[in-house]
Amino acid sequence: MNDIDDLIPHSGCMVLLDRVIAHDNKSLTAELVVRDDGLFGDHETVPAWVGIEYMAQTIAAYVGVMARQVNDPVRLGFLLGTRRYLSNVGVFKVGARLTIQVEKIFQNEGLGVFDCQILGVDVDVSAKLNVYQPPLNNMSVI
Repeated sequence: MNDIDDLIPHSGCMVLLDRVIAHDNKSLTAELVVRDDGLFGDHETVPAWVGIEYMAQTIAAYVGVMARQVNDPVRLGFLLGTRRYLSNVGVFKVGARLTIQVEKIFQNEGLGVFDCQILGVDVDVSAKLNVYQPPLNNMSVI
C-alpha cells in the first residue's frame, strides 16, 4: 500500500495516520495507533475531537491516491466544516488502534463531501466532512 508521507501534504509529527489499508475509486480506509507524543493529548488520552483531523487526513490520503493514479501532484486541501460529529467516547486512549473509513458522497469543482467513520475497540465515531481543494492553476506559495 502507499506510504502516507507520499499521499498527504503534512510532514513530521503532523502526520497522524500510520497506513492505508484499502482504497477504491470512491473510498479509502486507513489505520493509526493513537500516539502518546503529547501533541494533542496528555500522554494517556487524546480528545475525541482530534478525530476530525484523523478523518481529514484520511480524506487527504484518498485525494492523494487519486492524484497519484493520474500522475498529478499531491496538493493542499482545506476542511470547510463538519456535520453531525457523533462520538461514543470523549477521548481516545493512547495505544488504541483506530480504523478510519471515508467515502466520497459528492465531489465537484474542488468541493467535496465525505461520509467518515472511526472504529476501534469500544470506539464508534461518525461525521460528514466538507472539504475544498483549489484548482492546480490557482495555487500559489505564500
